[in-house]
Amino acid sequence: MTSPRQLEANRHNALKSTGPTSANGRDRARRNALRHGFTAETVLEPLENAEDYRAFEAAILSEYLPQTPVEQELVRRLASLFWRLRRATSIETGLLRMQGEILEAFRSSRQRRLEAREEGALSGSHGPDAHHEIRADGAGEFDPEGRQGCARSPSRDIALSYLRLANLDNELIDRLSRYEGGLWRQTVQTLFALQALKRRYPS
Repeated sequence: MTSPRQLEANRHNALKSTGPTSANGRDRARRNALRHGFTAETVLEPLENAEDYRAFEAAILSEYLPQTPVEQELVRRLASLFWRLRRATSIETGLLRMQGEILEAFRSSRQRRLEAREEGALSGSHGPDAHHEIRADGAGEFDPEGRQGCARSPSRDIALSYLRLANLDNELIDRLSRYEGGLWRQTVQTLFALQALKRRYPS
């Protein structure tokens, strides 16, 4: 058992500690909270912000107001699942955005090449055949000659970006869809269990 003198010494020593003072030390201390619990399982450092997740989790907790330890675990699990569902959507959006950027860069490069040819800047050397580049890139599948008559639209560009992803790896979108479907099944199961507990123990 701790004696009164030891307790007093401990209090005295604790007053001397102000925590880490260096930037690296403070950063390590900030990550201590990520070692345990759903935050550590859910947040991917350094890609995601733990504080954002805690605020998101607090919002879910305030909506469901869990009364028992089991309800608290289920609600925290629910927050984790919803966070990962948001991440799945973000992954899909990011993949399509990256392909959209590649598509836009390709169009800009093709336009510069066409303008250079019109100005005669290539001095009779046409360089790589644009038709072959478009086919290899996959961006011009529906407009292989780069005709201006083919109207651009956001939905068409998204479709082209999706086709490029499918050409790169036709299982990629499938895997993401299965991952998202699995998360939704877990979410529904968690909601069902939570609602069953609420009916059993009404507040």
